[in-house]
Amino acid sequence: MSAGHSATEAHQPVFVGEVRQKLDALFPKYPTRQACLLPALWLVQEARGWISEGAIHEVAEVLSLTPAYVKGVVTFYTMYHTHPVGRHFIQVCTTSPCNICGAEDVAKAFLQHTGCGELGATSPDGRFTVIEVECLGACGFATPVLIDDDFIENVTPERVPGILQGYK
Repeated sequence: MSAGHSATEAHQPVFVGEVRQKLDALFPKYPTRQACLLPALWLVQEARGWISEGAIHEVAEVLSLTPAYVKGVVTFYTMYHTHPVGRHFIQVCTTSPCNICGAEDVAKAFLQHTGCGELGATSPDGRFTVIEVECLGACGFATPVLIDDDFIENVTPERVPGILQGYK
């Protein structure tokens, strides 16, 4: 996932050049354009790091949907970002089993070592955003963390600085 893009970029068309080619290549694989909605949103997020109002309207136009329908999908799924996020998006599972195993301390360690300060905020250097998530589906390997597309199990507060070294 690419992130850290400027707000002005959010007003530029997304579906041009290579991104448009990727979208066009999806159409034959789905029965309708509407069925391409989730992959189209992934393309936007991959290109921009988040999905702006302008991008919602562009997706709606390209797929012959209403902006309200597209926005409903974007806001339903937590995997889509509706505001700019850091270059590396860190999700810490804090569901009950993970919480019992110290997930809150893991989240605090990520906030401290990234400089984010609070959940949902982006670090001053634009590199990191840390959030809590309800479940990453790895209760037997508490505390699981998802950084971008990298799934990391058995994270402890002590491991956080070493983990972050790989994302500099």
